[in-house]
Amino acid sequence: MISVEEALALVLALAGSPEPEEIAVQDGLGRALIAPAVARLTQPPFDASAMDGYALRSDDLPGPLAVIGTAAAGVPYAGEALPGTAIRIYTGAPVPTGYDRVVMQEHVTRDGDRITVAQRSPNLNIRARGNDFAEGTEFRPARPLRASDLALIAAMNVPRISVARRPRVAVLAGGDELVRPGQIPASGQIISSNDIAIAALAREAGAEPIILPLARDTEESLRERFAEAEGADLIVTIGGASVGDHDLIAKVSAELGMERAFYKLAMRPGKPLMAGRMGRGAMLGLPGNPVSAIVCARLFMQPLIRAMQGLPAGSELSQAVLAQDIPPEGDRQHYLRARLSPGETLPVIAPYQDQDSARLRLLAESDALLVRPPKDPAKRAGDLVSFLPL
Repeated sequence: MISVEEALALVLALAGSPEPEEIAVQDGLGRALIAPAVARLTQPPFDASAMDGYALRSDDLPGPLAVIGTAAAGVPYAGEALPGTAIRIYTGAPVPTGYDRVVMQEHVTRDGDRITVAQRSPNLNIRARGNDFAEGTEFRPARPLRASDLALIAAMNVPRISVARRPRVAVLAGGDELVRPGQIPASGQIISSNDIAIAALAREAGAEPIILPLARDTEESLRERFAEAEGADLIVTIGGASVGDHDLIAKVSAELGMERAFYKLAMRPGKPLMAGRMGRGAMLGLPGNPVSAIVCARLFMQPLIRAMQGLPAGSELSQAVLAQDIPPEGDRQHYLRARLSPGETLPVIAPYQDQDSARLRLLAESDALLVRPPKDPAKRAGDLVSFLPL
């Protein structure tokens, strides 16, 4: 068995170079830029008033000053900024050259066309030309694009952006015991839920998932499903990767040319995990137990999908204070479902007593996975531990 760190490195090595795709900026939410967005203009394009008030010269304070014009957003003042004068100005309007300050209207006393500044503030209330960005400024965050990113790119006057194509992920669950949600399971059958969760995790990481029809426990059925996954960047199978008589995925995938990078790793839940290259794409074989499948998908599938888009793998750990004593750990890295609660400086983490890898409800109610390295010694309440947020 290999370590989690070794396995993750081998999985990430399966990611090819991201493929570019040009889209409209308004369609960019959640996408990964593959080339920088480059500003086509300077913002603001002129010195702009930061509020409603009066533009004037600092040397002329406190006045009185003659009000000789008005400037509004989109309607600049066209006259000359003469000494001893001011103009009425509104937020976003250009500040004429010669005026170096905007005084809030609340700080001004006006009598007809003359004003006197009653209160002088150290703030000039002028947004300098280019104080947001200049023409030629590049923007390429190392994360999926957020709404505020799209606003910035649009303000740069960039209508279209080059992003990484979303990886196509085919999700395959198999087993004679599985039926779809909504069906009435016969004796010995269960509802297939893992493929729904794995597809959702793939979409969360930026992929375009497709859930394949359930495979039956025959080589012919598995071959048919693999054929339906043709062209996928990543095939994710669930269950059937172990060594039992009915675990056929490893056998069939090998016959179809799967080049296995590793099989089995020192972690729990999730010891039977398979990864490798299959044709032009990658393949992950997740365990069949629900919790094991979801934990492995978070640890390996999601980082791989992010890497396929040219993004950092992520999955960084946080720290918390342990709420209770826990015994020594075994020889595998353990990911325990746990609850978080507020603490004085760091959150407090409490692992569930029951860590049965078939209990989905405990995972759904968990806030985090408490991470324990192999052979981790016993811990006491109050010790610092690492966790992966859910």
